[in-house]
Amino acid sequence: MPDAAFHFARPEWLFALLGLIPVLGWLIFSVVRSRKGPLHRYADEHLLPHLTGIRELDVNERWSRFSRWGLLWSLLVIALAGPRWDYTDIEAFSPASDLVILMDISRSMNVADVQPSRLARARQEVQDLMLLNQALRIGMIAFASVPHVVTPITEDSQSILNALPAVSSDLANLQGSRLKAALERAKQLLGSGASDSTRSILLITDGDFDEAELSEPIKDLADQGIILHTLGIGTPGGGPVPARVGQSELMRTRNGKIIESRLNEPLLKQLAKAGGGLYQRADFRDRDSRSILDLASGDIGKPTRTQEKTRVWNERFYWLLLPLLLLLLPHFRAGQSGESQA
Repeated sequence: MPDAAFHFARPEWLFALLGLIPVLGWLIFSVVRSRKGPLHRYADEHLLPHLTGIRELDVNERWSRFSRWGLLWSLLVIALAGPRWDYTDIEAFSPASDLVILMDISRSMNVADVQPSRLARARQEVQDLMLLNQALRIGMIAFASVPHVVTPITEDSQSILNALPAVSSDLANLQGSRLKAALERAKQLLGSGASDSTRSILLITDGDFDEAELSEPIKDLADQGIILHTLGIGTPGGGPVPARVGQSELMRTRNGKIIESRLNEPLLKQLAKAGGGLYQRADFRDRDSRSILDLASGDIGKPTRTQEKTRVWNERFYWLLLPLLLLLLPHFRAGQSGESQA
């Protein structure tokens, strides 16, 4: 059968039409078999309606009511089954811009120089990006010494929001903040996208890295068309690094000196410049998130056309509702007239 032929969206509702069969059987049985009760012993049949207040319907009235309610039931069931017979094919388009978020989850991100902590602020920034995003495919990588792919590049922002609460420094078995491996993993994710898409990386960190010479790999990414933006979390004054999340114990050197971490803005500005992007310091407002989204999608071209098509069927169930309402209208009028007489 061709796709354009008449069919039902929910044909299982048609089984409800079988409910007419037992009603029809009961009607035939009641007509054939004379219903004589004990009251017939004490009064003639024509007097019973005056005694009981109930009038027995004759055969024609019974068939008339069954036909009317059977038609109503059939129209309702067929409407619920969703009749349809034509459609419109809509071509699917995919956003032409990809963004990979690199979130630093090293121990220094637990510093509370911004409340409640740098990592909590970073999660809030990602949440703002997801809620404001309407044009980008976004993936996410959490990294410390080793990168972890939280979600691949996807159009489903909700999947990132669902995974976001679990992103913490506890995911990193080995501490330290190594950016080069995370950049390489982000490059792999972006490399799987369309060749004509705009590709960007957003680095969310305090800039407290264990590596040197970070500008060179970022310049290599820029030469391949991958732009790097940086978002600084923390303050230049910094603060002590907690040994464990939620505990007052602080990390110390072998000499017993408390380890402190400060926002390294000069380095983050340098990295953003090398990557052809922009550096911003995170704040409570969503201005920084909007700026990042605008930059990541600013040079976006037309969305790329995919091979997929979405078929939108034109539902026709409402055509049955008009005769259904017209058949029900006399019953409402009869009920209202009865109430007014009372």
